Amino acid sequence: MRLIGRITDRDILGGTPEFLGAVSRYASRGVLVDDEMNVAMMYMSKLNLYKLPGGGVEGKETLVQAFLREIREETGYEAEVVHELGYIEEHKSKNDFMQLSYCWIARAQRKVTDVNLSESEQQLGMSVNWMTFKEAIEVMNESLITCTDYSTRFMILRDKTILDKAYLFWKELQEKRA
Repeated sequence: MRLIGRITDRDILGGTPEFLGAVSRYASRGVLVDDEMNVAMMYMSKLNLYKLPGGGVEGKETLVQAFLREIREETGYEAEVVHELGYIEEHKSKNDFMQLSYCWIARAQRKVTDVNLSESEQQLGMSVNWMTFKEAIEVMNESLITCTDYSTRFMILRDKTILDKAYLFWKELQEKRA
């Protein structure tokens, strides 16, 4: 899998980038699209921010299994991975925390269950909102402007990077088909 982004304190606070050596958390996340090419964006009402579906890899599950589980828990949809985007490193020096996120594009197959949010996701008021790629990119850009929280800015920048890569992939795919 190829590196698609490396986010450091420099991107958030400025200054010199510092790279952490040990991974603190492995995660799997990405873009879920429906048949009309709408994107599932996770809205966190308590923060008035959006993120992409995804989360930590649990136990012995594969990276793809982790992503599909997160989609099912957060959106209620079964999905299939259609493209591997790559991975992103988040070097949060201030927190001494390095997250490695493996990133995918998946297509929603069918709604199979109600959402099954964690307690912290429930406390954040998380819900799924479907929007076009352009709308999704716009809300991520707005979040980058309005958010001032250190760790949350990493999340927004990471998810915006994933969304931008996915959008370029779909644009290229459409141009090849035309």
